[in-house]
Amino acid sequence: MSETPDEPVNDIPQEAWSGVHRGPLRAGEWVRLLDSKGRRHNIALEPGKRFFSNRGHFEHDELIGREEGFTVTSSAGGEYLVFRPLLSEFVVSMPRGAAVVYPKDSAQIIAMADIFPGAHVVEAGVGSGALTCSLLRAVGPHGKVTSYERREEFADVARQNVTQFFGGEHPAWELRLGDLAEELPASGDQADRIILDMLAPWDCLDAAADALRPGGIVCAYVATTTQLSRFCETVRVHGGFTEPQPWESMVRDWHVEGLAVRPGHKMIGHTAFLVTARRMAPGERPPLKKRRPAPGAYGPDYTGPRPPGVPEDAAE
Repeated sequence: MSETPDEPVNDIPQEAWSGVHRGPLRAGEWVRLLDSKGRRHNIALEPGKRFFSNRGHFEHDELIGREEGFTVTSSAGGEYLVFRPLLSEFVVSMPRGAAVVYPKDSAQIIAMADIFPGAHVVEAGVGSGALTCSLLRAVGPHGKVTSYERREEFADVARQNVTQFFGGEHPAWELRLGDLAEELPASGDQADRIILDMLAPWDCLDAAADALRPGGIVCAYVATTTQLSRFCETVRVHGGFTEPQPWESMVRDWHVEGLAVRPGHKMIGHTAFLVTARRMAPGERPPLKKRRPAPGAYGPDYTGPRPPGVPEDAAE
């Protein structure tokens, strides 16, 4: 974010659009404490309140008014690093109504679905608001994120989390209660990107295709191989998208201490599969795949959609 003076949009200061706050710590802000053993605590600063742990206590007033990035010592000699939480730290510790999209997947969605400043992104399945925060940061205050959520209790949790992170109601966000497959066609919205984080994203594919601008991207976030297969085959059968591109990412930390350099004992393995495909222009279809499916790919036990060009005896 630039060092230019803040420019309010809808009475929200510029720093709040990204969720990044500068200057001394203020009452009401959240801070992240890290002790010498790597244990983390997230607290909201309140004047007159006291933080307790098995290493003693200290007053919130000792933190308020100081620049982040310092060490505070508790009554029993415990030392804690004090910083404002990063977005990646906030989303894994915030209150949850539904499972969150982990930072490694949010980063992949932002990069591989090419979320850009000023884009209109439609999101189905707001969950607890983790991905929404990343999308809003990427599109900026002059873009738009429209989130659909069918469950009111999830929408309430997401609204609280997103508002807390940005310090107010983000001017680019609209949260709608309802089913994207039913509500999006009625809205008449045109979108640059559509993100589907739900149990049956294939049910929303027709609505997504109608709302996406030519060249736009649909991205699905699914947990299981059966969901992955069903969505990819539905995209192929639809005919209005390019060949779906599925993948997953895994993150492993490393231990580096002098000459002791080795893989760490922690790893964020499978969390979900991601699939992207681009919208063709109206009336256009992608070239049919020339290669034959692998033997057994569409065998007698396969009950899903069969893409064009795949014969009924493809398994033989």
